[in-house]
Amino acid sequence: MAIKLPFLLLICMMSTAIVKGQQRDHNPADSILPVVKCSDFELTGEGISSEWDNAAWLELSKRESSATYHTRLKIMYSKKGIYCLYDCGDSKITATLKGDNLDIYKEDVVEAFFWADESVPVYFEYELSPLNYELVLMVPNYKGRFLGWIPWHYGGDRLTRHAVSIRYDKGKQDNVVGWTCEFFIPFELMKPMVASAPKAGTRWRANFYRIDYDHGSEHWSWLPVKSTFHDYERFGTLLFK
Repeated sequence: MAIKLPFLLLICMMSTAIVKGQQRDHNPADSILPVVKCSDFELTGEGISSEWDNAAWLELSKRESSATYHTRLKIMYSKKGIYCLYDCGDSKITATLKGDNLDIYKEDVVEAFFWADESVPVYFEYELSPLNYELVLMVPNYKGRFLGWIPWHYGGDRLTRHAVSIRYDKGKQDNVVGWTCEFFIPFELMKPMVASAPKAGTRWRANFYRIDYDHGSEHWSWLPVKSTFHDYERFGTLLFK
């Protein structure tokens, strides 16, 4: 029996509406990223420690960007803190700021946001530039109104560790092909947002980003946000193993 064309169009329209509705209804918290446990190790900026062999790469997605570079991430935790490794394809390093806790997000940068306690709208933000300068913030965010606070008594077992390596084509320093960075965030620094080290089964909300300025401002993220990187309700979930 022949099916009339208007009926087929109606079916197609209904199917499209259902798919779009499912996309709108997706809860970002349902996106789970396992975090494996590791021993503490030294950072080189190259990600060459054998500890990284136990963690899988997570590809970050481009957001309205024409860039062809890749951006990927590994994450682990020890009894003392969080380790992150970023691998960023690139052809030009846009970084001039030389100092910590400056506005390094206005140049090439990677960023990690950790929301450990969902009962309060306060999360931890960490940024690192290709020149190995950091921005460390605790961010209270009240319905989109937010400012960052830098650490106090920032030293000893509260101090981060970080390293960066810029890659060149056949060793030529005028032909960049990418950069890699590692950083370690101690749980002591994250207090009181993090009361104690996570254990197997602990869940945090988080999101991960990169900004590159080769052709204007281009962005990558684990999960998409609606407005800014500070859209913490759009964060995914870390599951500590």
